[in-house]
Amino acid sequence: MDVYEAVTSRRAVRGFTDKLVPREVLERVLSAAAWSPSGSNLQPWHAYVLTGEPLAELKKRAGKRVATGDTWDEREYDMYPSVLKSPYHERRSAFGQERYGALGISREDWEARQRAASANWDCFGAPAALFCYIDRDLGLPQWSDLGMYLQTVMLLLRAEGLHSCPQMAWSVYRKTVAEVVSPPDGLILFCGMSIGFEDVTMDYIRTGRAPLHETVTFVEG
Repeated sequence: MDVYEAVTSRRAVRGFTDKLVPREVLERVLSAAAWSPSGSNLQPWHAYVLTGEPLAELKKRAGKRVATGDTWDEREYDMYPSVLKSPYHERRSAFGQERYGALGISREDWEARQRAASANWDCFGAPAALFCYIDRDLGLPQWSDLGMYLQTVMLLLRAEGLHSCPQMAWSVYRKTVAEVVSPPDGLILFCGMSIGFEDVTMDYIRTGRAPLHETVTFVEG
């Protein structure tokens, strides 16, 4: 698989088989991803990879919180501005309509939306998950380094025939994740990432992308 195919075939998969991901594959991916760029080579990512019993325990604990209606943990960062201006508001709305519309869930059916969202805490059935942390003393440029690292991980997973789903949703269950991975106090959980082989029996609608002229300006001589 060349890099163009890896980029265009990568998407957030929300349905995985229980086929195990070999440890050596995960090590190969993460060893190569360590070459991701970062300002002054700070390499600010701290990744925890869960499989087997530890992941099962995390899913169990998170599922229990869902079942008992436990309130979410307070996020340690803002996922979005309180007010999204155009065109970002429209793009987010379009995503929600496509995502939940594909599941037959209306905009007004909040309970059904919550049930669909709860699949996050089972990692959509994936047999492996990565949790990415950053030191709370670092700044916005280092958070952008996390994005480059995670993108590299996801593209390398595609090269291995695997899929993934990055999940900032785990930030509201950060205390449950911490119970399992025991990170140092100085780290903030940025996101989780479900990893595995796609369940191709599940239907999906892939979200579109803005045309090039909306996001790119060529300044030529």
